[in-house]
Amino acid sequence: MKIKELKHQEDLPNDSKLKEVLIQFEKFIEELNNKNLPDKTIEIINKHIEDLNSSLLLDNAFKKLLIKRQNQIVKLLEKKHKLVPKNYYRNLWMTLGMSAIGLPIGVAFSVSIGNMGLLAIGVPVGMVIGFTLGLNMDKKALKEGRQLDVELKNII
Repeated sequence: MKIKELKHQEDLPNDSKLKEVLIQFEKFIEELNNKNLPDKTIEIINKHIEDLNSSLLLDNAFKKLLIKRQNQIVKLLEKKHKLVPKNYYRNLWMTLGMSAIGLPIGVAFSVSIGNMGLLAIGVPVGMVIGFTLGLNMDKKALKEGRQLDVELKNII
């Protein structure tokens, strides 16, 4: 079974950001077609693409829907098959590092010193920790052959 293609909407304006998102999505689908995915997963992906093809949204609203569906497909692949795009874990863990690691470090540091102005000092520390953890997970996914040869950027 093959994944359906996204139909281009001819009435879309020459929005460069929308074109970037469309090109990125097409590369993503092309990469998925090269993988040996189960029919059940392909059916779910095809439902997302049918939803996009039947959409009457234009411009920014269509771009947001396209990014939303792309993220849903990525989450499905990561959850069921452990397949991830390039830098998936790096981007995920960098954000988690800043919020879940960096902020508590900053709070502890600022309370111990007694100066709440130093609260944000933990954010870059957490970012570096998260970045490193995510980078190592991406390397592991590449080594195990679970990484797709496409990097997805949420262009907003």
